Amino acid sequence: MTPDGTCGIRRLALTLGAALLALATLAGPASVPLGEGGAGEDGMYASGAPATRPAATPFGAYLGYGPAGVRRMAGLAGWLGRGAPAPRVGREYLSGDRWRGIEGSDAQLSPWGTWRRAREDRLFVLNVPMLPRNESHLPDRTVRAELRRGAQGHHDPHFRALAERLVRLGLPDTVLVVGWEMNGITYTHRCGPDPAAWRTYWRRIVGAMRSVPGQRFRFDFAPNRGRDAIPWPRCYPGDPYVDIIGMDAYDSPHGMPFRTQLREPYGLAAQLRFARTHGKPVSYPEWGLYKNGDNPAYIRGMLAWIARVRPVYQSITDYCPHGVWGCGGNPRASGVYRRGMGR
Repeated sequence: MTPDGTCGIRRLALTLGAALLALATLAGPASVPLGEGGAGEDGMYASGAPATRPAATPFGAYLGYGPAGVRRMAGLAGWLGRGAPAPRVGREYLSGDRWRGIEGSDAQLSPWGTWRRAREDRLFVLNVPMLPRNESHLPDRTVRAELRRGAQGHHDPHFRALAERLVRLGLPDTVLVVGWEMNGITYTHRCGPDPAAWRTYWRRIVGAMRSVPGQRFRFDFAPNRGRDAIPWPRCYPGDPYVDIIGMDAYDSPHGMPFRTQLREPYGLAAQLRFARTHGKPVSYPEWGLYKNGDNPAYIRGMLAWIARVRPVYQSITDYCPHGVWGCGGNPRASGVYRRGMGR
């Protein structure tokens, strides 16, 4: 998904009993109680809350491109209410139209550097396209050729330039979501036309960016939830080149309950198993409402899952149709999110 609202391919009502059953089947070393409320519409947070609140995980939202997104962080904190934990995750996307956009700009990134340095506990997360013309729906043969050029090192200088900019602007510990939703068909940086070249290209990007003095970057491998166009494990570039196993997890397709989003092939539970196998933490760089409208059951399910698995960070997409603060069309889901995040 990108700031213009385009999503890769991604629900019925979720009852509390179904949520408990789904999470019980995924029991790990420690199970987090999901709540004390009844099984009605607002059951999970009606009279109780997860033993570990979702807001215990660093959280934020995508609130807009560039300086506007930075300014809106204070508005989101105010909406959550006095006494609620403050959002600590700033989210941004680099433009994928030309290489100049992928290298970033001071005008776009400097305000985030100022925001990040204001508090030690803040985290900046940046989506980095792997190729220009990233939403131009180029044919597979063109994508394949560009992936192979990248795998041969032709594009390394662009990523070194980005890394140098981030370090200079006070963002040396940025989490980089490179080539997000690569298992879909939306982006030029998709994996499907040549998985081997894609994996090699990712490794070259990581090597180029890690070569810059002063960096402490973490690299987040974040496919769409589900199989999509190609099983996302086929794109995995290897443990030395990945720090976090992410997943973009929107409420889609139409009619899919949250328990199925957990259990489906290559879904949320599969992500957690894969991450544990590889010794990596998980994240949710993008999540939000989508095909099922104002669906509080989905929000409740995601917050319970987040409380249980304790990702490195989570970030809801906050514009229509996905959002809970910036989109007035989702009042029931908005109320669940606001209560669940600690108000």
